[in-house]
Amino acid sequence: MSTLPAPQADQAKRVLPAKPKTAALVVLAFTALLYLVEGLDVVLNNRLDAEGIAPRSLGGLDGVVWAPLLHGSWAHLLANTLPVVVFAFLAMASGIARWALVTATIWLVSGLAVWLTAEPGTITIGASGLAFGWLAYLLVRGLFNRAFWQIVLAAVLIIGWGGMLWGVLPGQPGISWQAHLFGALGGVLAAWFAARSGRKRAVPSTP
Repeated sequence: MSTLPAPQADQAKRVLPAKPKTAALVVLAFTALLYLVEGLDVVLNNRLDAEGIAPRSLGGLDGVVWAPLLHGSWAHLLANTLPVVVFAFLAMASGIARWALVTATIWLVSGLAVWLTAEPGTITIGASGLAFGWLAYLLVRGLFNRAFWQIVLAAVLIIGWGGMLWGVLPGQPGISWQAHLFGALGGVLAAWFAARSGRKRAVPSTP
């Protein structure tokens, strides 16, 4: 009979990254990329903003890839910076590879849903869909993992950032509630998949 090694089993229930310096470097590199892209956009007279998600247009479908990297202004980017840094760092608790899969899930679910549901004639850009996705992932992963300290962290995040969740509702002009809502749903989906795959690996096997 063989079982999963204890350190690997515990990894799914971590609250903070096992290698915080590496996680911080990855987050800072991603954030720096956002600022470099916005700087380039300013130099190009905001022409990059047109590469966002144009709903139900084949030409706008590639915006799913580019939209989270683009922002309408420095103020837009600054508003997203702290949530991106905090949530992305905390979401790396189970490792960089897991974070990359979680991020890819949120990126695609949010982007494709915006492409399908956003108002015609609009272009959606910004990393807030990712921020909502990481936040939702952090809020529910403890429930899926049955991890007490992850649930405690979720409670702390609700206290500090719970008001942000109102952004999933329509009604704010110029704000893509679709990106927020489906980013959050992507985060929940990613947490469920991660917990499910972790439980499969933890099941003892017999020869």
